Amino acid sequence: MNDYLNKYKQIIFLLIIPLLLIVPFKICWAAEYLPSIPDIDSDYSYPDLYYKVPCMENSAVLAIQEALFMLGYNQVEPTGIYDKPTAEAVKIFQEETGLAPDGIVRYHVWIKIIAESQKMSLKKETKAPPEGELFLVIDTFRRSLTVFNDMQPFATFPIAIGKAKTPSPIGNWKVIDKGSNWGTGFGTRWLGLNVPWGIYGIHGTNKPWSIGSMASHGCFRMWNKDVEVLYSWINSGTPVHVVGNPFGYMSGGMKRLKNGDKNSAVAYIQGKLQRLGFYEMKADGIFGHNTEKAVKEFQKSCQLHVTGQVGYQEYLHLGL
Repeated sequence: MNDYLNKYKQIIFLLIIPLLLIVPFKICWAAEYLPSIPDIDSDYSYPDLYYKVPCMENSAVLAIQEALFMLGYNQVEPTGIYDKPTAEAVKIFQEETGLAPDGIVRYHVWIKIIAESQKMSLKKETKAPPEGELFLVIDTFRRSLTVFNDMQPFATFPIAIGKAKTPSPIGNWKVIDKGSNWGTGFGTRWLGLNVPWGIYGIHGTNKPWSIGSMASHGCFRMWNKDVEVLYSWINSGTPVHVVGNPFGYMSGGMKRLKNGDKNSAVAYIQGKLQRLGFYEMKADGIFGHNTEKAVKEFQKSCQLHVTGQVGYQEYLHLGL
């Protein structure tokens, strides 16, 4: 029995050793890794950040360093690495704001740093509110939101957009409702859009480090200080033009579309079928019975296999 167990252990050992040699280790092996960020915006806790040899490195660290740099506590350009100078800058900030100077960025320190940086940004805001006719242009490629005042660019803000599996809605929309304090995940302000296939809006965030990335469930995130300024300018009915490629990588690519799908790609296909005379309904981005029927009629006219779904051949014949 013992011989059998020894042989079994030897086999396991021989299997594990190659795996240990193959698996790459990061330099920051001793860092406490951040919890994975969930998909739902409103369910998230701020990560604890601190100095630990050899290092802690991530985008959350970069966000804190940028805020401290702007506030004048960190004299070193942000690197995204929680090093000794960053820990010292955090301690100085904590001392001057009445917090325990331990150099650790916990939840209450996050809130304090973000609040102070927002105050600083608002002090620097000298632009008077726009007085003309407004509309918004959201550029998903540049991750930016631009306010146009009487057809002229007035102000531009950085944003976060949807992930590839939950893309932001491409198209022409309007602001239909305004609200505040929807929940921590939505920041301090909400501007709802009239997207027919789901609830989408422009809102703040409790993840300031996500701005500039593909991070949301499809909504457009802004820093709270920015969305509060925008909120004060924008009224219900303001047009919002979202620029992007509904078939690009940021929207998940050219996927097969079928009954039940709801997205910008469906709306684009519906519009294309409208112009070709196969679809008479509104291009609402919802792939239902009427859309399936129109696709089948189009397939018949092109002598394609009649499936009621949009795939490679359909994209080709539609000129995409």
